[in-house]
Amino acid sequence: MFKVKTSIISDSWIMFKRCLLISLRNPEALLVATIVPFLLMFLFGTVFGKIANVENLNYIDFIVPGIILQSIGQSSQYSAMNVASDMTKGINDRFRSMSISKTAILFGHAGAGVVRNTVSTIMIIGTAFLLGFRPKGSFADWIVVVGLLIFVNIAISLLAVMCGLLSKTVEGSSGLMLPLFILPFISSGFVPVDSMNHGMKWFAEIQPMTPIIDSFRALTLDLPLNNSLWIAFAWCLGITIAAYIFSIQIYKRRIS
Repeated sequence: MFKVKTSIISDSWIMFKRCLLISLRNPEALLVATIVPFLLMFLFGTVFGKIANVENLNYIDFIVPGIILQSIGQSSQYSAMNVASDMTKGINDRFRSMSISKTAILFGHAGAGVVRNTVSTIMIIGTAFLLGFRPKGSFADWIVVVGLLIFVNIAISLLAVMCGLLSKTVEGSSGLMLPLFILPFISSGFVPVDSMNHGMKWFAEIQPMTPIIDSFRALTLDLPLNNSLWIAFAWCLGITIAAYIFSIQIYKRRIS
């Protein structure tokens, strides 16, 4: 039993390094992880900050969580595309002929996705500071923020792996991830939920992005948390478990 666990860990580490090397050799992936988050933060902060009404908050402070989730969703498209590429171009068949854990391939892609998403998040926060982002949260609040960010990254990266397994083509896998780029717009990411019409407000309140964004915002700006943090963690846990289970089942079915 111990040997099996050790094998999974070592195999996952090898697959993780392979996926990272693929990212480093892909200029588009590096661009999405670095330049695109910078441009999103800059454009939304400078253009829409002049016209948006978010009560007493600085608009830069307000939109940082929404931009982070949007960039994570966009960056995760490459995890889905890399998984789909492995499944459709015969590389996975080579792995099947080797003495390697089946789940290690999925863990490797998910881990590389977490790293890419973390780079995007750091770029956004750094750009936000340059544009006037001034968080008021305590050190303990930031510890919780980091923990939630890691949990969100894991959940979305596993979701990307699942989308890559579901898709029959590399291009199709990118399309399956598109809702993760759109959902932050229909949430509390860029405008207060109360300013939306009834239908939009209802959807924004029940979808997972809103409690995650509200938690980030409350923790970084020292605002009331209410129950948004527990709802955010519940969403992340549910997505992580569901994406992992479905990914394993889809992968086993496709290689059988």
